Amino acid sequence: MQNIVIIGGGAAGMSAASRIRKLQPHWKITVFEAGQWVSHAPCGIPYVVAGVSDQSQLMHYTPDFFINKRHIDLHMQTEVQEVRPGEVRTLELGMEQRYPWDQLLFANGAVPRRPPINGTGLQGVFTADLPPDARIINQYMQTQTVEHVVIIGTGYIALEMAEAFVQRRKKVTMLGRSGRILRKTFDAEITGRVEARLAQDVDLRLKEKITALRGRTRVEQVDTDNGSFPADMVILATGIKADTGLAVQLGVETGVGGAIRTNRAMQTNKTGVYAAGDVAESCHLVTGKNTWIPLAPAGNKMGYVAGCNMAGKKMVFPGVVGTAITKYQDMEIGRTGLTEQQAEQAGFAVKTAVIETNTGPGYYPGHGKIWLKGIADAKDNRLLGLQAAGTNVLARIDTFAQALQQRCTTADLFFSDLAYAPPFSPVWDPLVVLARVLKF
Repeated sequence: MQNIVIIGGGAAGMSAASRIRKLQPHWKITVFEAGQWVSHAPCGIPYVVAGVSDQSQLMHYTPDFFINKRHIDLHMQTEVQEVRPGEVRTLELGMEQRYPWDQLLFANGAVPRRPPINGTGLQGVFTADLPPDARIINQYMQTQTVEHVVIIGTGYIALEMAEAFVQRRKKVTMLGRSGRILRKTFDAEITGRVEARLAQDVDLRLKEKITALRGRTRVEQVDTDNGSFPADMVILATGIKADTGLAVQLGVETGVGGAIRTNRAMQTNKTGVYAAGDVAESCHLVTGKNTWIPLAPAGNKMGYVAGCNMAGKKMVFPGVVGTAITKYQDMEIGRTGLTEQQAEQAGFAVKTAVIETNTGPGYYPGHGKIWLKGIADAKDNRLLGLQAAGTNVLARIDTFAQALQQRCTTADLFFSDLAYAPPFSPVWDPLVVLARVLKF
């Protein structure tokens, strides 16, 4: 029998614990979770704030399920303070405890980046990182008068939180330092469309450097280098960073983006030590190089793979292509693979195509516009990336993601036997049209 210790009770950690229990029914599995939630879905926070979902639905399984049904020694609200070879030291209910380990998994995720500006400690300033944040934000709106909401940031969470507050009929200002929203993951041809849609409901201010948050005890104003904005509430959505402090303490190596470096078995440089989820890097299947793309689908699979290997069943996590999707109101926004800039930085000879087309024939109701940008290698026509905005984006992004994993070319995509019927798509699917423009 082995002692397995897992730090972090989120998606990756509990996937690993469950897999180990399945393969090794008699091993001791101990999971330490610093918060009050396990197996949770933080991606649902904006939709709880918007009133679409209930917070209780953001936990897939309760702690009791893991303790009583899967016989995992789960310690909630327990902070791991130190990790040593073969031992962890924790603080649980004010008491220091020590636990031995034969194999260890870091699955403690990522933490929000808080910008170095004055006033972030004022009441009414929040992040949207874990499910309890949704409850705290909603409670604040119930007890305080909140008319003006300022969102600092221009990434996925910022966009989704903007939608949530617009749906709550708040006056929303979005402030960003960069010149474009979603700058790191989308090219300008797509972000321009998104910004135009966003600006219909939101006061979008780009190239704004935040200088201070001001107020007596609660936030009342956000100051930038270009002016001031009223704020009854502020959401800090300025990105995340891998929570690697404990791993570094043990001598575990970090890599791209500061995340834990792993091989495809999710092993670190330390024998018996693994990492999975948002704390770990992985391989990008287009470039063949390590990357850090902290997203839930990959995190779950990384935990599953780590659990298999820790339990003695060999399995590899091949990698990711960076597939992601979100929406703002009636506009879906998705991407997979590399942006044009990323492809150039990776050394590819890049060619691109941008198209605007309909998602179905004009004689059948319910269809809309879609904008696609495709990136390919000019030398061998290998597909490198896709970005999309508009309607019916998901199917195109998922199809292209699979094409990337199979190293398809523009010709492969052009001749793909995609389904057609008037209620669903045009006879020339937007992906096929894009491939034709890219190839010919």
